[in-house]
Amino acid sequence: MVRFGVIGTNTITDKFIKGASLNKNFVLSAVYSRTKERGEYFANKYNISNVFTDLYDMAESDACDAVYIASPNSLHSRQSVIFLKNKKPVLCEKAAASNSKEMAEVIETSKKNNVLFMEAIKSIVLPNFKAIKDSIYKIGTIRRYFGNYCQYSSRYDKYKQGIVLNAFNPDLSNGALMDIGVYCIHPLIQLFGKPKSIKANGLILESGADGEGSMILQYENMEGVIIYSKITDSCIPSEIQGEAGSIIIDSVNTPKNIKIHYHNGKIENISVPQLEDSMYYEASEFINLMNSGSIESSIITHRSSMEVMNIMDEARRQIGLVYPADK
Repeated sequence: MVRFGVIGTNTITDKFIKGASLNKNFVLSAVYSRTKERGEYFANKYNISNVFTDLYDMAESDACDAVYIASPNSLHSRQSVIFLKNKKPVLCEKAAASNSKEMAEVIETSKKNNVLFMEAIKSIVLPNFKAIKDSIYKIGTIRRYFGNYCQYSSRYDKYKQGIVLNAFNPDLSNGALMDIGVYCIHPLIQLFGKPKSIKANGLILESGADGEGSMILQYENMEGVIIYSKITDSCIPSEIQGEAGSIIIDSVNTPKNIKIHYHNGKIENISVPQLEDSMYYEASEFINLMNSGSIESSIITHRSSMEVMNIMDEARRQIGLVYPADK
């Protein structure tokens, strides 16, 4: 059994708990919140008794064996380091840091203390992403990866009324690239590795956060094309184009329906059964790693998390997107 503490009392934490609870070795044992009232409300909802308003107290306590971090992006690295130094394994929501410098510190702390750290990017550990990896050879030489994730944020209407919520607050290292675009970059790195060059474009809102953007990532014999947005929707699927056919992916952040369209007109459905509560898979990967004594996932590796962060750093540099954490 692994007793988890959670940092963050938002919707994503609720989804994590729901999915992770499907694993028989998951136990929710503690919660951290900035306010005692919010922490107690959350604890009562899940019938747990350990409520913390001080991160150091939580990290030093025996109330949990590991921690799931779902706070704003700007807090991820600092909070991860606190728990890693206290020998507590960390599962941290994407993006796991504000920039490459912070990411490097987290990874170094994980290795120095011999403690597990994993970025929580659920799409990469889903059965249907494995189905893509297992079948990609069928479409021959790859020429283009197209990753699309455009989702109109429920908080954008408030933003247009002059109310800047966390989702569009650059002080928290939030915005379209870090919150949405990251889902397009991780599969690219997993499947094709580090690109040779990057060309990025983006729209910076008046708050200083980015609302949408795009990237072209050049490889030796192919290119990656990525579009992402928090201020528009898109109904276009993602796609991997090969000389023998194309893999059509319904949703890059949670792939469920995957089909190969071959040049001869044949269509092959390569989708596999997958739980609706998809965060079960990242929680299970993490729990398995803990129980095996590993400090790094072989799927979501430290290196892949760093390479994704390097790409986002370069994209932000090109579009002029700066966070306080960069200074």
